[in-house]
Amino acid sequence: MAVFWLLTWLIGGLLTFFLGVFVWVFIQHLLTIEIPSTMKHPVKLWILHLIFQYSITLGTILEKLRICSMPTILQLSQDLIIIKKKDPNVLVTDTHFGTVPVRLFRPKEVSSKLRRGIIFYHGGGAVCGSLDFYHGLGNVLAHETDSVVLLVGYRKLPDHHHPAIYLDCLNASIHFLKNLQTYGVDPSRVVISGESIGGLSVATVTQALVSQAMLPQIRAQVLITPGLQGINFQLPSCQQKQNVPLLTRDLMITFICRYLNIDLSWKNAIVIGACVPLDTWKKYSKWISSDNIPKRFKSKNFHPEFLGPFSKTAYLETKTLLDANFSPLLADDKIIAQLPDTFLVSCEHDVLRDDALLYKKRLEDQGVPVSWYHAEDGFHGCISLFDKQPFSFPCSMNVLNAVIHYIKGV
Repeated sequence: MAVFWLLTWLIGGLLTFFLGVFVWVFIQHLLTIEIPSTMKHPVKLWILHLIFQYSITLGTILEKLRICSMPTILQLSQDLIIIKKKDPNVLVTDTHFGTVPVRLFRPKEVSSKLRRGIIFYHGGGAVCGSLDFYHGLGNVLAHETDSVVLLVGYRKLPDHHHPAIYLDCLNASIHFLKNLQTYGVDPSRVVISGESIGGLSVATVTQALVSQAMLPQIRAQVLITPGLQGINFQLPSCQQKQNVPLLTRDLMITFICRYLNIDLSWKNAIVIGACVPLDTWKKYSKWISSDNIPKRFKSKNFHPEFLGPFSKTAYLETKTLLDANFSPLLADDKIIAQLPDTFLVSCEHDVLRDDALLYKKRLEDQGVPVSWYHAEDGFHGCISLFDKQPFSFPCSMNVLNAVIHYIKGV
């Protein structure tokens, strides 16, 4: 009997705890979150955001209690909505390139000629995202574009920090490029693509491959809602969309700090730019200033960048933000000028929207052919939800179709 009452007490306590966390998250985000009036299916987005934030908050509490890490909880929550459908037209193979887990998607239909190759780096902020979560995207890309797709499963938090993602994506890509004939891929038709932090990896890896003369040249790069710099967090999109789901500015900087192993106490210094030396700002502002953002993306209440008082301590603690393998927008012109044809995807309701716009201008200024798709009703991460019913949105398919259309033209 004593055991029964103890179990009842424990279960009741746990239910109260989980319910209390949910109520706290609900009230907190009810007061702070902003869902634009033009957003389609706002209630569905609100529910999705609430689930996402609940997982993060629960994980943070359990992390402080030293039970398990926040990324672990987020990854477990993500796994609950994975539906790994088989496509009878696509052959899927799991393997490793060195120590990097990868998944290959190849059309089953026999081709009389070599196929296009697509290297894809998934998103997830270095916290979540996986081969399984992006399995559906790999299937669709392979089938719809008649391509061999390589999905790269790089290392991430909580056990791995910068530059783990960059190194895994680079090494897996080099392995693939050296063995294209094995996979029936045309060396002149290789596309590197990625979403969110995967889009960042596209930029850094493609820039690194510019100097690899012995490897096949990349035909095109596709960057979907990428984050590309760690200096200016006062851009119009950072101000106007800072509380818009699914990626708020605070959450974005939290993920960045965790990945770069920066203490979270420096978040405010990062936001106001107090960790950026004045000479560094002067050197790079020509590329990352809000002056480079078209006027139509600036609201009437937009305030131009105003850097906080410089703190040398903050700089020393956060200087990995300036690492070229994390902030590819800061690359030299001579590297940018050698980049392949580029397709950029931005979403109107995305805190990272302006990073794509800044990169677009940098590339165009150096004569790189750029195509651009802007999802007026899009939000960060929407493409990854295209097959996650009931949480798919019209913009999810619109972005995916735009990517497919571009790649088929390569």
